[in-house]
Amino acid sequence: MEPVGPRTSWTFVTNHARILAMILKDPEMRLRDVAETCRITERATQAIVSDLESAGYLTRVRNGRRNLYEVTPGTLFRHPAEGGHEVTDLLRLLAALPPRAEPAGQPSPDGDPRQRGPSG
Repeated sequence: MEPVGPRTSWTFVTNHARILAMILKDPEMRLRDVAETCRITERATQAIVSDLESAGYLTRVRNGRRNLYEVTPGTLFRHPAEGGHEVTDLLRLLAALPPRAEPAGQPSPDGDPRQRGPSG
């Protein structure tokens, strides 16, 4: 049996949690901006928001031509191992994290090798 290298395609935070944290931080954020920040497509972002809305984790209200999203307070984690805990406890931690710039010399998601600051 050949040795298996480390798996690098997984992350600790899912896109569902990442999107909920972003909505908690800025309920008026456009899904296009959410998608860009999460480094996923707009279509994937819309599907995740639909999942979260269907499951009761967020609500959407039309405000003119824009949508206003709100994370539903008191919702619990779905898995029984964390089931007694509110999702917002984790989301508040994630929403409080400042964005970090790419290390110098590392390519950014758009292929630009320059360091990206908080404004993108």
